[in-house]
Amino acid sequence: MKEPLVSILIPAYNSEEWIKDCIQSALAQTWRRKEIIMVDDGSTDRTLEIASRLTCKEFAAVSIENRGAAGARNYAFQLSKGDYIQWLDADDLLAPDKIECQLAALREIVGRRKLLSSSWAFFNYRPQRARFISTSVWEDLSPVEWLLRKMSENLHMQTGTWLTSRELAEAAGPWDTRLISDDDGEYFCRVLLASEGTRFVPESRVFYRVTPSSRWSFVGSSDKKKNALLLSMKLHIQYLRSLEESDRVRKACLTYMRTWLGSFYPERPDLVAELQGLAAQLQGHLGTPQLGWKYAWLRPLFGWKTAKQARMFLPQLKASLVRNWDKAMYELERH
Repeated sequence: MKEPLVSILIPAYNSEEWIKDCIQSALAQTWRRKEIIMVDDGSTDRTLEIASRLTCKEFAAVSIENRGAAGARNYAFQLSKGDYIQWLDADDLLAPDKIECQLAALREIVGRRKLLSSSWAFFNYRPQRARFISTSVWEDLSPVEWLLRKMSENLHMQTGTWLTSRELAEAAGPWDTRLISDDDGEYFCRVLLASEGTRFVPESRVFYRVTPSSRWSFVGSSDKKKNALLLSMKLHIQYLRSLEESDRVRKACLTYMRTWLGSFYPERPDLVAELQGLAAQLQGHLGTPQLGWKYAWLRPLFGWKTAKQARMFLPQLKASLVRNWDKAMYELERH
């Protein structure tokens, strides 16, 4: 029987610093039958130029006017021919046997409705420093159980971890171009709904690079991202409730809303009110967001907005210092 073709699809925007390593990790896959398509989403830097130097039989780079990550992914999918789809962000890396390990796990499964997932870990510049830390979604799970754990425990799987059959991808439909934040979370909810559940392959690995531009889920003060996040949240809740209507589902949805309420409070009372109304439909109440002990003491002294700004800024500062240190060590090791 002919081996399935795997399409590795890479949306890229102003990724000149990372794109070569990303593409090389795709080319290095031990799975032989693969096509790699990079869609440059109207970059203003040298991303396309660097990628074009790597063009070969297995890899093609194309350019489009800027559509956003979801639009670039949809275009890449239209160009692809693979039996399986591997999404890969332009700053991330795949372990060489990532795809081969996942497809090997399929030999014991009948049909193409299982959604394959893998281990993943953060890194800055040195992937060998990545630490793989298991969570409760690193298991074989039914769609409803996976979504329950995700929403009640504030968990996620990184975009590159999934390996999706074309049948599942077509059943899920295109990426939602309205979502400029959490587009991957919403998309894989739909893939899950179309699936027979997840098959977790622990030996398969993805390396998730921490960069300022890769923090796609970071909402900050952007009203557009807040609107998109609320839409994604409402869709998450809709998807989970379509699978099961129960007390545990309502509890998970309320926990999920409480976790993210602080992204809207106090700047967007309209969105807060919308979430409160949704909570009431679920027979619950959200209350006021919690800041956590590290920042709660700032609130009575300086107000909610200042405390919230500190909660956003200080972790970013720490991450920047760690990233710069790791870059220095990376350069030292190279030379």
